Amino acid sequence: MANDGGEYVLGTTIRSEDVFLFHEGTLYESYRLLGSHVVRGRDQEIVGTRFTVWAPHAQSVGVAMDRNHWDGTVHRLEQVPQSGLWTGYIEGVSEGTLYKYEIIGSSGEKLLKSDPYAFECELRPRTASVVRDIEGYQWRDKAWVRKRKAPYDQPMNIYEVHLGTWKYSEAGELLTYRELAGALLDYVVEMGYTHIELMPLSEHPYDLSWGYQVTGFYAATSRFGSPQDLMYLIDESHNRGVGVILDWVPAHFAKDAHGLRQFDGQPLFEHEDPLIAEKPGWGTLGFDYSKPEVRSFLISNALFWMEKYHVDGLRVDAVTSMLLRDFEKSEWRPNEEGGREDKDAIYFLQKLNETVFGTFPHTLMMAEESSAWPLVTAPVEQGGLGFNYKWNMGWMNDTLSYFELDPIHRAAKQSLLTFPIAYAYTDNFVLPLSHDEVVHGKKSLLNKMPGSYEQKFAGLRTLLAYWLSFPGKKLMFMGGEFGQFIEWKDQAELDWLLLDYEMHQRMQHFTRTVNGLYRQEKALWQLDHELSGFEWIDHEDHIQNIIVYLRRGKRNGETLIVICNFAPVERQGYRIGVPTAGDYYELLNTSDAEFGGEGQTSQEPYQTDKLPWHDRKYSLEMTLPPMSVIWLKKNRGRGVKKP
Repeated sequence: MANDGGEYVLGTTIRSEDVFLFHEGTLYESYRLLGSHVVRGRDQEIVGTRFTVWAPHAQSVGVAMDRNHWDGTVHRLEQVPQSGLWTGYIEGVSEGTLYKYEIIGSSGEKLLKSDPYAFECELRPRTASVVRDIEGYQWRDKAWVRKRKAPYDQPMNIYEVHLGTWKYSEAGELLTYRELAGALLDYVVEMGYTHIELMPLSEHPYDLSWGYQVTGFYAATSRFGSPQDLMYLIDESHNRGVGVILDWVPAHFAKDAHGLRQFDGQPLFEHEDPLIAEKPGWGTLGFDYSKPEVRSFLISNALFWMEKYHVDGLRVDAVTSMLLRDFEKSEWRPNEEGGREDKDAIYFLQKLNETVFGTFPHTLMMAEESSAWPLVTAPVEQGGLGFNYKWNMGWMNDTLSYFELDPIHRAAKQSLLTFPIAYAYTDNFVLPLSHDEVVHGKKSLLNKMPGSYEQKFAGLRTLLAYWLSFPGKKLMFMGGEFGQFIEWKDQAELDWLLLDYEMHQRMQHFTRTVNGLYRQEKALWQLDHELSGFEWIDHEDHIQNIIVYLRRGKRNGETLIVICNFAPVERQGYRIGVPTAGDYYELLNTSDAEFGGEGQTSQEPYQTDKLPWHDRKYSLEMTLPPMSVIWLKKNRGRGVKKP
């Protein structure tokens, strides 16, 4: 029924203006309207629950629960006139109640569907939604939130984590969110990372999808505990000075029968055209971004994780698959102009980023975009997609291709290292050494390195030192920091037992040290997105597999010189041009014995000669250890210290 104010009332009130905005695609807190919401009496006890669901093609909708033997005819919802929404208040339904929607489709078929807006789901393999009130958590991170800002001129070194395989309990079980708030955060802080990135935590039925095939977009997976437990993990992370980025998947969803696929008997969340909807490479369905209700659903979901869980940003997965209709398809449907671009997806991404930054201006929105799509991190008003960071997949592919080569073949491929600087400033980049590169036969980072056992560790140290000194923010997948030897197994914890062996201990010590140096030295991050932050000294010595370059901070005296010898051969009497005269000290030498190297380091400064070299007035001579990276810093009276 309708009241005098034009609002539809059934048990509890649904505002007509919210219904209008939902269908306009601009109800950005649609999770407050749809889903299950407990209703409290005057003394705050729960007296019942309101259920609301979008099912415009349904003949009828009921709530099937464990308490009514999964018979949706007992609690029928009433249709909000001309809205496609069904709603109802059920007295006595409290937290913990298991439920699904019993939907009778247009052709009379009966479907049992999980709630797209549920805040919690049963632990897999069970698939029911759970009535859950997620309000009332007492956050302790006000200081963090107040000071939060996008780290354009700050260090950002991200530790990418799959919570299900990082580490197990002593009993061999998954750690809970609250246990991870101790063990994981202790480790991340000790290792010197600035952020953690959590692979998707929205509810998903299949462990080996790693969370990328979602059925419950608003439900934090119950594998590790309750929604409040996840809030505690994020809260504790902030209070320990570590930001939290969440992998988010608006590109597609799982086809499981209880999920979004043909939700009310017809294509609803997905496009009705299979050539557009199908994601054959993943066996999933893409969203129909032309539908305003789908945009309300997804944009609300992005804001939901920021508002309710205080995440510092989202890494948006599979953006290229959204932008291009022919992505990994042999058959595809062109747009109305005959092109491959999905204009609805472009509009959605632009609207998503405009809305997110309008609400949370200091958040992180990172695109995993693998093509050369232009202006990914440019503002929408300038024709961009509006993200503030993009994963640099080109840098990743080129760099790993180079490091996997036997050094004898690297001379002909040095452009894999020198070319990426040509586009390093076209977007704001993160340099990812991610999970995708250490699974499915690709080998671990350590095992990608050619050569003997010792040479593999030397190669990995050079990779990390080069990576941390190249323009762009950083991301490392768990295990790479201590030299996980076999690739990510995705069904077992990391091989922590390797830390019983000296070389893996020293590799972990190296990573901890170099992470600390990265945070300490402004030249390594302050001008990541400005051309003035990088300058070649020598990029032409491909015969000896050597590159030399400068990284600069905003002030004089914050310059570092990076010398990379990617050959397993010592280079004696090697001369490089330097910016100014004076003494230069080794801030880092990857061949240091404390890191497992050969110990060819210099405690004494390198003194410059007034001998022009590399188009500079001054130069210095040094010996480059085999397979090594050296960071030099000029002594300006303060000395150089390691963290």
